Amino acid sequence: MATKVFTPQLATIARPVRKTNKHKCFFETSPSRRTSPFLRQFTTTRTHQDEIATDGRQTPRWQRAPEKLTAPVLLRPPSDWKVNEDPERLDQVFRNFLGPNGHEMLTDEVKWLAVTHKSFDHGKRGYNDRLAFLGKKIVILQISLAMVNSPVSAPPPPTPGPYGREPFRHPALAGLHSLNWRSRHLTMNWENLSAIAEQCGLPGVMRWKPKKPSNLKGSGLRMIQMQSLFAIIGAIALQRGGEVANNVVRNKILTPLGVT
Repeated sequence: MATKVFTPQLATIARPVRKTNKHKCFFETSPSRRTSPFLRQFTTTRTHQDEIATDGRQTPRWQRAPEKLTAPVLLRPPSDWKVNEDPERLDQVFRNFLGPNGHEMLTDEVKWLAVTHKSFDHGKRGYNDRLAFLGKKIVILQISLAMVNSPVSAPPPPTPGPYGREPFRHPALAGLHSLNWRSRHLTMNWENLSAIAEQCGLPGVMRWKPKKPSNLKGSGLRMIQMQSLFAIIGAIALQRGGEVANNVVRNKILTPLGVT
């Protein structure tokens, strides 16, 4: 008679299958934990509305730095350098530069942003680098167009080639010879533009932190004046359009410099 061989493998196969779910969530097996107050949420970051509700104040960013960007402990002692915080004084500067209603061309937030350098309050309230970049390109374009269209001097006579060919000449290209880096730099330099900024009182409302308060020129005062002037032009281009910004450059910058 044949004997039955019983092995552990056969015992495993013959064992009845028991339905188990090893990947069953722990919270599904414990219904009481679903409503537990100790469950961790998906995110712990508060929304902007929650911050406003708990803070109770809606202070604009130009007036106060965000609390999340402020360190609890100051590593350096606070500086004694004071900047302008009076909105009326800032509006007067815009009226001096743009005209009687110049303070209405930009919003309050943008006006403060245009005169704020990145050295002020570690850039926590915003700064005018991007506005100045756009405004500088607009000023360069208008100066280049004015130099091309100005009949300052006659173009040099064409030099004859070795094969007797004459260069192409057109009335629209008559002033192209005056467009060069040297002549543009003589017009658009930091001395001329900083003089315009000083006439409208822009240094008194700029927000920046000089490296040496006893030596403002050595700390880059004139360059920051020129940057703030460019930032105002860039802000006008974004809020009022390119045509308004071009007119401001021609009337308020090029005309005082004698470029028409």
